[in-house]
Amino acid sequence: MQTTIVLSRYHHAMSAYSLELLREELNKRGFRLTNQRQEILEIFQAVPQGRHLSAEELHAVLKKNGSRVSLSTVYRTLHVMTYMGILRELELAEGHKHYELNLPNPGQHHHLVCVHCNRTLEFENTFVTQIGMKQAQVSGYHLLDCQLTIFGVCPEAVKAGWGETLSKDWSCERSIQEEQSL
Repeated sequence: MQTTIVLSRYHHAMSAYSLELLREELNKRGFRLTNQRQEILEIFQAVPQGRHLSAEELHAVLKKNGSRVSLSTVYRTLHVMTYMGILRELELAEGHKHYELNLPNPGQHHHLVCVHCNRTLEFENTFVTQIGMKQAQVSGYHLLDCQLTIFGVCPEAVKAGWGETLSKDWSCERSIQEEQSL
């Protein structure tokens, strides 16, 4: 079975790599393609677009799949895979980092996050990226990524009484369904 991923240190040079090419690229940079890195990559490839995993969620999926990878190994692997450009690191509502597979045209999608139930929607907007590119150019920077995260309250939370009677442990039905699908 051949695994294909997107790998790029600089986002303007995205290309698809086979598992063997990934191994070569990792070796060039002083890293090895370990079983744990391969397992983690395969999980991110299977995650539906728009789904983001925290280190703890990833660790739970690995354990569910019978892996004996420690949480500290998960953190180290996420760090390496983010550094290599395989994963994209996101700051979302829950106060800890989430990760997603770094696909072609990064910066073309952004995030709308409910601060109550933490449901995250992705949306595309090339205008945001154009602004980021222009500002980077004016400042003499090379743009690597452009992310916009908008924090708000989902319609379900507003309808259920957000800000008045809604309990802190309430989650909207869509958020619960998305969590169960993982």
